[in-house]
Amino acid sequence: MKSNVTLIGMPGAGKSTTGIILAKYLSRGFLDTDVLIQINRKKSLQEIIDESGYLALRKIEEEEILGINVENHVIATGGSAVYSPRAMSHLRDISNIVFLSVDFETILKRIHNFDTRGIAKTEDQTFRDLYNERQILYEKYAEWTIDCSHITQEEAADMISKKLPGGRAESKAR
Repeated sequence: MKSNVTLIGMPGAGKSTTGIILAKYLSRGFLDTDVLIQINRKKSLQEIIDESGYLALRKIEEEEILGINVENHVIATGGSAVYSPRAMSHLRDISNIVFLSVDFETILKRIHNFDTRGIAKTEDQTFRDLYNERQILYEKYAEWTIDCSHITQEEAADMISKKLPGGRAESKAR
């Protein structure tokens, strides 16, 4: 049985916040691959993109994910993790993968720092095009999809925990 849960989805989908709540619900560790990159590279995601380009960030992200060797963790990935088949294969081997799906309009309401957030995309690619491109990849790799467009991160974490073996039973609501 896989002891980890990996959350995938667009920037603004709530992966980090939902992941922290889910880890608390399940009494597991929490790992955010964006934070891991920033700690290990001593740069923000945006600095990596500005200095080396978005493809460099994707390559670094792949390297960091391939190095993950944990058990009993909730892992929140960067939005572009799905561009690496190797990284996604590794995550699938060690975890259940959950896609936090959010409609485009909700993402736009949640993200206000497009220029500094460190979103790995081509310069001429619109955020809408990026959204459409990534939806296909998220659906490809997801074992489960949770529509998070109109629910809180707490509700999303609760829904995920109830799907997991040994997760929260409805009667154990906190």
